Amino acid sequence: MQTIVSLVRHAHAPRVRDLEATRELSERGRRDAARFAALLAGECDAVVSSPYLRAVQTVEPLAEALETAIVVDSDFKERRLADGRVEDSAGATAALWDDFDASLPGGESNREAQRRGVAAVERVLDRFAGRRVAVGTHGTIMTLVLNAYDHRYGEAFRRELSTPDVYRLTFEGTDLVSVERTWEARDPSE
Repeated sequence: MQTIVSLVRHAHAPRVRDLEATRELSERGRRDAARFAALLAGECDAVVSSPYLRAVQTVEPLAEALETAIVVDSDFKERRLADGRVEDSAGATAALWDDFDASLPGGESNREAQRRGVAAVERVLDRFAGRRVAVGTHGTIMTLVLNAYDHRYGEAFRRELSTPDVYRLTFEGTDLVSVERTWEARDPSE
């Protein structure tokens, strides 16, 4: 039995210091979320999301179109880089990809976040077996989940993701059989 899981990286949300969980979509992000919903409405029948506001807002128009509630799973939230501000977040992030077990003070290692993300996908596969599910999530956790199944997905892949971006994962039972990019922002530079 095939289960389709479309991992949806949230739409554009301006960075706001110390507001990781409550950052809202920009106007462009809201427009992209509406376009994304129109495209995926015929391809999904369930919606799951990270609890972070930008992820919920990205899949909300799809849930409304499907007339279904969003199932919130906190394990789809973004990997916590550190407890507090990191001056060189790009450098710190790259270093964490070099050592999956390393973490910054108060942060998660890539391995910890990956285990959490894969466990969330496994719950989706169990709960929604044989269905088509859209999952609102974030760039790093999405990449870490894909990396668990195929090591070609790494830091370079993460840096190339757009906001939003959608990857359709096809599972036979719990075995991943294909990955396909199905939607990306039209102009990532906007």
